[in-house]
Amino acid sequence: MEKFTVHEGLAAPLDRSNVDTDLIIPKQFLKSIKRTGFGPNLFDELRYMDEGYPGQDNSQRPLNPDFVLNLPRYQGASVLLARRNFGCGSSREHAPWALMDFGFRAIIAPSFADIFYNNCFKNGLLPIVVEEDVVDEMFGEVAANEGATIRIDLENQLVTRPNGETVSFEIDAFRKHCLLNGLDDIGLTLQDAESIRAYETRRMEREPWVFQTP
Repeated sequence: MEKFTVHEGLAAPLDRSNVDTDLIIPKQFLKSIKRTGFGPNLFDELRYMDEGYPGQDNSQRPLNPDFVLNLPRYQGASVLLARRNFGCGSSREHAPWALMDFGFRAIIAPSFADIFYNNCFKNGLLPIVVEEDVVDEMFGEVAANEGATIRIDLENQLVTRPNGETVSFEIDAFRKHCLLNGLDDIGLTLQDAESIRAYETRRMEREPWVFQTP
C-alpha cells in the first residue's frame, strides 16, 4: 500500500449528500477483485449519458457535460470534497478501489458511513471528517478559485484550505500509523514474518503428523 504522509492536490467538489456506494461504483462492475480498473466507471451513472456495462470502451461513451468530474477545471483532481454521509449503502470495498484508481488520495466530508470509512483506511485512501460549516466554506473557496488545491499533512493532522487557513482533524492513532507507513492488513502481518516462520518450524517439529500428506 502506498504511504500517505503529505499530499497536496487539486480539489473537486461533489455537492451531493448521502452518496451511496452503488453511485460510487455501480453493482454491474463488481465482478473483479483485482482492485484496479474501476476508475473509468467511478460515478458511472453521473459521468455518462448512457447505461454502463463491463467491458465497454468508455472513451466512446457520451459524457455528461454538467457532472463536476467531467469539467476541464477539475481534471486531475486528487482531493474530493463531499457532503454528509458519504459512502452509505452496501459494504463493497470496490468503492474506495474505484476512487483510488481514478486518482483520489483523500476525501473531506462532514461525515462518512462507517463501513466505507473503515474500508478507505485499508486501501490507502484518507477520509477526513471536518465540521460541516467549514466544508461549506471550502466548497465556496474551490468554486471561486479555478485550480484551487488542498494540502493534507497526516503527521500533524492538518488540512490547509484553498484560502491558506489550516484545519485540524482527528484520526485513530493505529490507522494513522498504518497510512504513514503504507501498511495494509497483509503488510501488518508480514512485519511478524520471522516470528511466524519460527512458529511454523517449531510446530512441524512438535506435530509432524499435521503436515503429512495422504
